Amino acid sequence: MDLKDLSALELSTAIKKGEAGVEEAVKVSLEQIKKSEDTVHAFLETDEEKVYQRVKEVEAGIASGKYSGPLAGVPIAVKDNICTKGRKTTCASKILGNFVPPYDAEAVKKLEEAGMIILGKTNMDEFAMGSTSETSAFGITTNPWDQTKVPGGSSGGSCAAVAAGEAFLALGSDTGGSIRQPSSYCGVVGMKPTYGTVSRYGLIAYASSLDQIGPVAKNVADCTALLEAISGYDKKDSTSIERNDLNFTEALNGDLNGVRVGIPTEYLSEGLDEDVKKTLQETVELMRANGAVVEEFSLGLVDYVIPAYYIIASAEASSNLARFDGVKYGYRAEKFEGLHDMYKKSRAQGFGEEVKRRILLGSFVLSSGYYDAYYLKALKVKAMIKKAFDDAFAKYDMILAPAAPSTAPKVGSSLQDPLKMYLSDVYTAGVNLAGLPAISVPAGKDRNGMPVGLQFIGDCFKEKKIIQAAYAYEKIRGVFPMAYQKEGK
Repeated sequence: MDLKDLSALELSTAIKKGEAGVEEAVKVSLEQIKKSEDTVHAFLETDEEKVYQRVKEVEAGIASGKYSGPLAGVPIAVKDNICTKGRKTTCASKILGNFVPPYDAEAVKKLEEAGMIILGKTNMDEFAMGSTSETSAFGITTNPWDQTKVPGGSSGGSCAAVAAGEAFLALGSDTGGSIRQPSSYCGVVGMKPTYGTVSRYGLIAYASSLDQIGPVAKNVADCTALLEAISGYDKKDSTSIERNDLNFTEALNGDLNGVRVGIPTEYLSEGLDEDVKKTLQETVELMRANGAVVEEFSLGLVDYVIPAYYIIASAEASSNLARFDGVKYGYRAEKFEGLHDMYKKSRAQGFGEEVKRRILLGSFVLSSGYYDAYYLKALKVKAMIKKAFDDAFAKYDMILAPAAPSTAPKVGSSLQDPLKMYLSDVYTAGVNLAGLPAISVPAGKDRNGMPVGLQFIGDCFKEKKIIQAAYAYEKIRGVFPMAYQKEGK
């Protein structure tokens, strides 16, 4: 039995039955990290000493019955904007290059309570600003399917780590598609839950009204089990919602018979790559053949999603990032004259180009004279987008959409044209503006053998519907290999 090829749920079951050891599972991941990291660079930090200390705790906890959950003993990777006590959390930025949090994020606490082992922190776009994982201050991450391509972003490190077999599971964060788009590029399953389902306490904020932590996994069942493990009300997070329907794994059954699926006609217009369109059409035929009712409809307002998203996200980012001033923590310029000069130089030297661009845009739209013209108008459009989705869900159980307009682009090609990079969020950002849940599932490959992902989008708090549909679709589709299996690595 090659542990690397097991799903997270299969691995935990094998550990609890005594067929595999926790240390053995961790070694498999650490060996794969050593093997792949020179080319993939999914991790920014792995502390083997801390990992093996945790292995002993978990082994004892499983033996005593303390850790009996479905993911006990499973190694996991965590995106580097999620705080981990005593381990660096840098947001892939020079300005936080030496920051070690004194506390764990609530989601990280829940991982530990579930008996999981954190291998390390994954690379990302700086402060989650980007769609390619190339804006990191510590080097780019590449796509394990093809090292000349990007893994997507901003959770590119987390998705690449799972695809490369370096971790069985990972946590990412999704502000405008930052889990679903890289999941699509890397051929893994990634989910953004309903806003407020997973605590944002300990997630370093980009855009507070849009950010949400979510799971990345090899398949839908693993993704669902991890979502269940990290969900729950948290009084430390003012946006956290009390829900009594968090037993998501009970949705891992059923079929597509009678499921009503809508596809926005706007998503099929120009800009959608032919290979992605072909995969979408093949998926529709497969779903119809298995009892689903699939129709096209007009969602409306799609042209306004990107402008509204970037105005709101940049405005919130400029406010959230004001705290990084070189005073209490983080990078401080070495030479300066007076307090204001220290602020200016520390921020100018500490932040990367993309982050500065968004801070400038956000400060502009919040400034006197432009607040009403841009920011307030964007908030009104956000409400209209939510209403358009509400109208769609009155008719359909879910929406089927591409996760990205194309498969993974070449390294270096997106950064030359930031506006083109922003447009890659066209199918994902609306979900965040409306606070909806969505899951990205591998559906096929393009002519070059790169993965194509599609997303199932559900109404607020209807994760179970999209999980059931994604799980049923996955069974019909058959096994989708991980990148490391394709390469024989």
